[in-house]
Amino acid sequence: MDLFDAVKGSVTTRDAAESYGVSVNRAGMACCIFHDDRTPSMKVDERYHCFGCGADGDVIDFTARLFDVSLKEAAEKLAADFNIGYDHSSPKRVHQAVSPVKARRSLLQRLKNYQNENYRTLCSYRHLLEDWKRQYEPKPEDEKWHPLFLEALDNQDRVDYLLDELMECTADEAKDLIAIHKNEIARYASRVREFIPRPNRASREAVR
Repeated sequence: MDLFDAVKGSVTTRDAAESYGVSVNRAGMACCIFHDDRTPSMKVDERYHCFGCGADGDVIDFTARLFDVSLKEAAEKLAADFNIGYDHSSPKRVHQAVSPVKARRSLLQRLKNYQNENYRTLCSYRHLLEDWKRQYEPKPEDEKWHPLFLEALDNQDRVDYLLDELMECTADEAKDLIAIHKNEIARYASRVREFIPRPNRASREAVR
């Protein structure tokens, strides 16, 4: 029996997934680790299939993608990890210094933090706009409207749109969205820094 047949005949994708740190529920569903999955959308049994991103394949495909190795290296790793013999050969262990599940989750967490940071910037700017609209609302006798009131009128709908988009999208989608609008968000962040300065170190220590 060759390597691939031996592995696929001995190990299910669920066996491999659980061995490599993926939590699978009783229904055989897991949060997909190949995209930012908020609820379990990946079916894991003999094969795997994600109903969210479409990732699909057998246990060797799963392991290759998980560890970012070739199909042959993935099969060899499975054979070594599950002590599967094939053609009287000793399976060769594929070294993996860092758990790919933890590494992938760490990446997704960094993306989520990046998303949250930009969301907070937009929220802060949105609060400024609301304050400006109330504080500088023109009176009937005013000949000119205050520039901050005009800025609030000009930007409030746009900021609301970006906040809605960031709230609804995944971390991966947020990365692309932020990249497209990075200059715009940077301008808003500059306004936040200008009108809501961070307390200096002495002030923070005084508060403590």
